[in-house]
Amino acid sequence: MQLDPVDKVDSISEKDFHENYYIPKKPVIIKDLSRNWPAMQKWTWDYFKELVGKQEVGIYNNIKSNSTTPINTADQYTTFGEYIDMIRRGPAEWRIFLFNIFDHAPRLTEDFTWPEDLMKGFVKKFPMLFVGGAGSITHMHFDIDLSHIMHTQFMGRKRVLLFPFSEQHKLYRKPWEVLSLVDFSYYHDPEKSKIDLNNYPAVSKAKGYEVILDHGDTLFMPASYFHHMEYIDCGFAMSLRALQSSLPGKLHGAWNLFGMRNVDTLLKKTAPDWWFNYKKEKIFQHAGKYV
Repeated sequence: MQLDPVDKVDSISEKDFHENYYIPKKPVIIKDLSRNWPAMQKWTWDYFKELVGKQEVGIYNNIKSNSTTPINTADQYTTFGEYIDMIRRGPAEWRIFLFNIFDHAPRLTEDFTWPEDLMKGFVKKFPMLFVGGAGSITHMHFDIDLSHIMHTQFMGRKRVLLFPFSEQHKLYRKPWEVLSLVDFSYYHDPEKSKIDLNNYPAVSKAKGYEVILDHGDTLFMPASYFHHMEYIDCGFAMSLRALQSSLPGKLHGAWNLFGMRNVDTLLKKTAPDWWFNYKKEKIFQHAGKYV
C-alpha cells in the first residue's frame, strides 16, 4: 500500500477547508475544532454510566462478516454500564457503533456545537457515538449513506486507515456491499498483519492515508471514503454527519440505504452461496485489472 499522512491543522477557515479538502475530497485533522466544547471536560466513562448506564446496547467483536451475515447485526447485547466496566478493566476486543446516546440523554447535545462554519447539511437527529476497547477493530468499509463525517476522538487513541472510493477495486470491495473482502487487521505490523497479498495482490497498489487520532482530534472524512480503525486504547469518538451538497450525491446515498442494502439482504437470505460466489467472481475480475 502507498500511504500518506493525513494533513493536520490547528484551525482552518471555511475558504481553505472548501478549497483544499471539501471540494477535492481529501481528509484532514482539525486539532482545535473541539477545543472549546464542554464535552471535552464533561464526557467521561463515569458521566456516561450515570446518564445511560442501564441502556441495553449491541456490541461487536473483531470477526469479519461472511456470506450470510446481515449488515450491522450485533454479536452480543449488554448494558452500556457493564460494557464500560469491561473495556476499562483491560484489553477487550468489543466495540459499539451507531449508538445514538443523545436519544437517551438529550442534555449531551448541549455539550458541543455543530461546525456549520465549515460546511452545511448536518443531520442533527443523528450524532453518533462510537466506543471500543483496546484491540477492537472496525473493518474496512465505507459509510452506506455517503455522508461527509466530522469524527472527533475523545478518550484514547485510534489508528485510522483511509482510502478514496476510487480505490475500491484494489481493496476488493464486495459488490452490493460497503465492505472489503480483505482483512486489514494489524496492517501496520508485519508480524501480525492479516493481509494476504498472495490472494489479494491489488492491495499493494492501493493509495490512501493513515493517521493516529488523539484526544481532541477531529477527522474530516469525505463522503464515500473507505476506512479501517483500530483502537490502541479503550476510548470513544463522536461522528457528526453531513449530507452531500449535490443532488446526485444525496440520491446515491438514499439508493444505498433503501435499495442496495435491501437487495443484498434478500439474496443473502434466499441464495447465500450463489450470491457470495457471484460477488467474489466480480471482485477478482475488477481487481485483476490492477495486478
